[in-house]
Amino acid sequence: MITRRHILVALGTGALAAPLASFAQQQGKVWRVGFLALRARPDSLDTDRFGTFRQGMRELGYIEGKNLEIQWRYAEGKPERLSGLAAELVQLNVDCIVTVGDPTHSAAQKATATIPIVIANVVSDPVGSGLVKSLARPGGNITGFMNLASELAPKHFEMLRGMMPKLSRVAILLSPTNSSNATILKTVQAAAQKRSARILPVQARTPQEIENAFSTMTRENAGAVIVAADALFVQQVRQIAELTAKNRLPAISVNREFAEAGGLMTYGPNPTDQFRRTAVYVDKIFRGAKPGDLPVEQPTIFELVINGKTAKALGLTIPQSLLVMADKVIE
Repeated sequence: MITRRHILVALGTGALAAPLASFAQQQGKVWRVGFLALRARPDSLDTDRFGTFRQGMRELGYIEGKNLEIQWRYAEGKPERLSGLAAELVQLNVDCIVTVGDPTHSAAQKATATIPIVIANVVSDPVGSGLVKSLARPGGNITGFMNLASELAPKHFEMLRGMMPKLSRVAILLSPTNSSNATILKTVQAAAQKRSARILPVQARTPQEIENAFSTMTRENAGAVIVAADALFVQQVRQIAELTAKNRLPAISVNREFAEAGGLMTYGPNPTDQFRRTAVYVDKIFRGAKPGDLPVEQPTIFELVINGKTAKALGLTIPQSLLVMADKVIE
């Protein structure tokens, strides 16, 4: 079980040694990156997690308008748009495609077998889903980074129990269009069974369905909620945080933005680290590395963020066991 935020992963850690920025600066070529995301276009990349990728590329010597061009494509939360957007990037003949959100990976995979693809945060098993042949040697044109959401989900349940020892009924917000969410549900149910607790799965695929899901949770007397990893839930993070407050539901998510928006807790990979590492892989590919030779990496840094104001509003006392683990407590 993951218990600390710094986890050293033996598999391929040497592959992430920082390359020299001089390579990018010395090249006369303008490198083209296609960036494909399921979520909506952010208001500003300067404050959005995706901006960290651009910053990571800049730190490696790639400057937009000089030797780098990023083609941003957002599906606005509509999976059916992904195949068309992926086809656009292929037609533009980009040098590499970065994908964010599980449906985007398969859309890019179907669009091209030759352009390198770096998956920024795959939630599902990349081997089981057919994205790569193995974690150590992916083969083909795809590599990237795992999210480990299914492994974190039981930890989310235990953290809620740590905050509320008598918790016996926990809702989990799931996306029926995200295949990884079924695995997340199974791992949470297994953890809950050991504690004689009941898990209430509630599905949502649109903002309106998210609203309806919380009505169901309240009607079914859920005592807390786990928000599964999904691009829609990242996009609607403020809506979900507001609904947890409105319904007085302690909640935990894998995405740091949830606690910052008013949710009770988040525990998951550091998004800044994740997208900087993605930039490192893109740079390695530009230097000549084959995606199939770059191991699929697991997160190395995990963060626990607790919203102290939300805990107080819910009448909860943050236990010392969580305080000592917390990277940040929002007061």
